[in-house]
Amino acid sequence: MPNVFVNYRTGDEESAATMIARELARRFGGERIFFASNSIEAGHRFPVELIRAVEGCEALLAVIGPRWAEVRGADGRPALEAEQDWTRREIQIALERGILVIPVLVGKATRIDRAALPEDLRELADCQYRRFDHRNAESDMTALGDALARLLPELDKVDHDARAARERAEKKSRKKSAQEAERTRMRTRDVEQRVRGGIGNLNGDLSGTFVNEPQGPVNTGHGNQYNAPHFEGDNTGVQFTAGDNSGTVHQRFERERRNSDDGR
Repeated sequence: MPNVFVNYRTGDEESAATMIARELARRFGGERIFFASNSIEAGHRFPVELIRAVEGCEALLAVIGPRWAEVRGADGRPALEAEQDWTRREIQIALERGILVIPVLVGKATRIDRAALPEDLRELADCQYRRFDHRNAESDMTALGDALARLLPELDKVDHDARAARERAEKKSRKKSAQEAERTRMRTRDVEQRVRGGIGNLNGDLSGTFVNEPQGPVNTGHGNQYNAPHFEGDNTGVQFTAGDNSGTVHQRFERERRNSDDGR
């Protein structure tokens, strides 16, 4: 059974009603939207199908254009005044059964004047309406569909647009995660390329001083650094050094003893 019944008047914005029904069918599925010219199979009895569809729907959209109350019947009188007028009867049944009725004002149509309605339709003037304008067709249709999805849980479950939006969001999230992972990988590679030839192993946070590819003496302790002097001349002795970088460097030289041929 369709969830939404699209009610309209022949001679007043049939094209807008067709557009609304087609777009809702695309979004929620054709079996959930009743539109008389599409939903009644050939050979089926028109009055029976209309009444059954109205009684079984959850919401009725009353598509109302500027001429809605002015269209006249075969007798020359306003069609809205005829009790057997199907547009009037469909709305009447929906109101009597407590079905959600949403007027959809098309183009320059204004809010319905309660005094201009037959007594059994005057409640229609109290129903909150939506607008549909050809100039804003896409945004107006989105707003109408969103409202139906919020109000009717069954439609929310089969909302094609919502599902597509979730898929787009998930795809965007996956792409963002992949980009973040790539940026992290590139940063790590950059650090690895810069941090080479240093002293010791690097672990944890690089919060101290890192010496990259040193070219001269380096003191990694906590005290003063002492560098051995440069000696010129005959320095044939053996140099001994003792101590560490935190204290004094001690040096001692011994000259090799020569074996004398004369024994002196």
